[in-house]
This record gives sequence, C-alpha cells and structure tokens, in this order.
Amino acid sequence: MPTRLRFEEGTIRIDGDVPDLPYVESDPRSQTGRAPAFQYAELLAALDDAGIAYTDEVHYGTTLDLETAYELREYQQGALDSWRAAGDRGVLELPTGSGKTVIAIAAIAQLGVPTLVVVPTIDLLEQWREELQREFDVPIGQLGGGTQRVEALTVATYDSAYLRADELGDRFGFVVFDEVHHLGGEGYQEIARLLAAPARMGLTATFERPDGAHETITDLVGPRVVQIDPEELAGEHLADYDIKRIEVALTPDERERYEEFQGTFTDYLARSNLQLRSGADYRKLVMRSGTDPAAREALLAKQRAREVMMNADRKVEVLADLLDRHAADRIIVFTAFTDLVYRLSERFLLPAITHETGAAERKEILRAFRNGSYSRIVTANVLDEGVDVPDANVAIVLSGSGSEREFTQRLGRILRPTDDGSRALLYEVVTEETAEERVARRRR
Repeated sequence: MPTRLRFEEGTIRIDGDVPDLPYVESDPRSQTGRAPAFQYAELLAALDDAGIAYTDEVHYGTTLDLETAYELREYQQGALDSWRAAGDRGVLELPTGSGKTVIAIAAIAQLGVPTLVVVPTIDLLEQWREELQREFDVPIGQLGGGTQRVEALTVATYDSAYLRADELGDRFGFVVFDEVHHLGGEGYQEIARLLAAPARMGLTATFERPDGAHETITDLVGPRVVQIDPEELAGEHLADYDIKRIEVALTPDERERYEEFQGTFTDYLARSNLQLRSGADYRKLVMRSGTDPAAREALLAKQRAREVMMNADRKVEVLADLLDRHAADRIIVFTAFTDLVYRLSERFLLPAITHETGAAERKEILRAFRNGSYSRIVTANVLDEGVDVPDANVAIVLSGSGSEREFTQRLGRILRPTDDGSRALLYEVVTEETAEERVARRRR
C-alpha cells in the first residue's frame, strides 16, 4: 500500500508504510499510523531520511506571490537567516522596538504560503491586520474583535485561535506566535499542537518563563535561535539609556503598618515551618489558605504590606519632582495598582490607562500622546505589552512585580531612538528596608 499522508482532526494520518518513530502510533493490522499535527515537518524529514516514497495530501492552500518593501537592518536579516537555517522554526528574542514584526513580515514574503499570525490582544490584532494590509495587496482575515473571517493571511487572538484550532489545522503553512511566551499557557499550547503548519516563528522580548513552560514552547515552535539584548542595539538602532534607582523611606505611620502586616505573614511561615523559595511554594500556601484561616490571614497581611510599601506617600513626592524635572520630556508612569493610577491622574492631571479603560478611550489617549497633545500618561500594567505605545523617552516605575519580563517590556517602551540622539531614562522608585528591595533585585 503506497504511503499517503493526510490531515485528520489535529493529527497526521499515515496510510501505508509507517516509520518507527516515538511520536507515531502505529497499527500494523491496518498499516496506518497517526502523528501529532505539530510534528508534521519532522515526519516529512523522517520519511525522506528513510527513503520512503509518499504522497502528501496535507494541503494548506496555494502559494502566494508576496513582496515586501521593507529593507531589513543587519541584525534583523541575521535573525531571519538564523531562523531559516534552523529549518524555518524557532523563537526570536529581541528587545521591544527592535522590529520583530518587520522580520516576521519578511519571512511571510519569502515563504509565500498561507500564514496565521496569533497575538494576545485586540490592540495587536488590529496593528498586525493594518500592517499586513499595508504591506501585501491581498485580503487579510481576522479572528477576534467581533470578526470571524479566514483568509490566506489571517490574524487571530490566542483565544480565537484556541477555539478554532481544530478547523484551522491544515489551512496554513506558516504560523507566527507574537509574544510567544503566552503560548506556554496550558490551553494555548493546544493551538500549536493542532496546527500542521511546518514553518513556525515565535516573537518575544523575554522568552523564558518562571514556570519553565518555555521548554514546552521549544517543543512546539522550535528552540530560541536568536537572543539580542537591548544593550547590543543601544546607540545605533535603539536609544542609549540609563537606569536610575531612587530609594524612599516609609513615613512613621506607614512603617508601623508595614511591620505589623509583614510580621503577621512571617510569623505564620515560622509557625508552619514553611519556606517560600519559588512560585510553586507560594501556590501551595495559597491552596492551604482555602482550609486554614491562619494561612488566609497571613496572605491578606502580605498583600496589605505590599500595598503599603508600593504606594508609599514619598513615592508620590518623588514623582512630583521628576515630573517637574522632565517637563519637556515624554513620560510614561507605571504602577502596580489601579487605585494609585487614578490618584495620580487626579493629582497631576495625567491621562490614565488601566484595564478598566475602554478601547476607544485608550486609543484616543495614545493618539493624543503620539501627536504631542499629551506629554505624559500613567498606567497600571496594560501598556507592558501588546499595545503599540507612542515614543517616550522617560519611564518612571513607581511599583511593579519581580518579573524580568515586565521590567524588560517597560524599558522597551522608551528605547526607540530620537532625532536628537538623546538618552532614554528609566527611574525605579523603591521603598527602602522593605521586601520591595528584593523584588527590584529579582527583576533586574
């Protein structure tokens, strides 16, 4: 029986000679086998290596005649070349503002096959659709944001791609995962598993995840083939930058409350003989809080201590000084708490963007920031990634997590080079003699 490959419900069905591979389930009686769809490219290579002739009926549409006007910078071309040398698979880790989208568009043009671009937010969905429409004279499909239309070039949110992964499985020869670290989420992994697309590219500024899920992404998309740090591009392709740390003290009242809350938390750990060395340890404590009132009290105390140290009054005083000092600059203020965003917005008359801000209002604020009507904005987390933020040259981090990814994304918001070649500045405002000092060390 001649060997034949066909797509079937997230798998590759193999009729005829079945290679002996660990990921192929073989049925000798029917001379058929099944392989996961995401290993389609490996299966083709294995058949070729074994000298097995086969008919490939896994179709993903006709080839596309695409051209791009982009001229890649040397490091962008090098990244694309490395990806192609790795078999058109792998993750590109480059700083925010370095043109990852441009590299992906060049890859789409070179491959000329139906392509799916998967993104985490509606903002990125719209940005990618507009960019592809501007660059290529073909219809652009969209899955998400109220539209469900599949074309040879289609942009989808992770949520929409997850819901429709079964039917999209054999429609595309190339898939681009923007902000690919999101693919490590348990459900989203199924998108990559169910697609047969042999060419796969992941884009991110920070690949590794604290939970280790980047190892799964490597299996599904390919290894990290390019890693470029902001320092490597600063001065020529990105703005030179400085990071300045400003320490503030708690007021006596804040210090008293902080020590009380923090003491409740640490006393519980000591009584319970618990040590928090990792996120997994912390999750165990959270689970314990469901049945242990003392554990719940300890977690609440920890949260209250965090709010005290991260919302310290003297941070607001420092912000006032920095806003005066940089009156002529374009500034983004980052905080960890939505309530503080609104306090700062009211006190300093700063346009605010939070998860509560509607899409139309957010777009208008960013438009005004882009054209210079606003020179400063304040936000809580939502501008860390997934939004095309207009150029700024000063970032002020009043509070944040210990995530290296969050810190890198915030730094990236000010790294686009300016006409006058001025240096970008990122200020970290940290409360001294609190756990925030440890948080700041961890993210750096």
